Amino acid sequence: MKNYFVACLVALSGLVSVSAHAQSAMPMAPARNDALFQALGGKPGLQALMDLFVAGLKADKRIGEQFKDTKASYLSEQLVDQVCMATGGPCKYEGADMKTAHAGMGITKGNFNALVEVLQASMDARNIPFATQNQLLALLAPMHRDIITAK
Repeated sequence: MKNYFVACLVALSGLVSVSAHAQSAMPMAPARNDALFQALGGKPGLQALMDLFVAGLKADKRIGEQFKDTKASYLSEQLVDQVCMATGGPCKYEGADMKTAHAGMGITKGNFNALVEVLQASMDARNIPFATQNQLLALLAPMHRDIITAK
């Protein structure tokens, strides 16, 4: 269950459109500029967002049980690095790619959608503008192909 939590966080934070071969060699490619990173409040803004997001995941009735044994601070830190790097910030994510991180977890579309809903609620609570939310979600959306492994 602990790996599921880490995998979900990794999934949300590290998605970029790269080839399947590139994904296996590297978890994600950095964005070309840092406009989205800055729009999300830089590293302090991402930290606040991911702390709220992780707390929301743990409290969510649909998927919270899967995160009960996950250390919140570790997950938040991994997500900050992933999203920071993916949005053009100066961070370096060194964790597993999404396919490897989620292998054998049996994650359903419903699980993935619940996680995305918690992320959206977290962004709303942080007053992140709708257009910025959409940019981040569009960056992360392709990850579903490597994360959802069960029907």
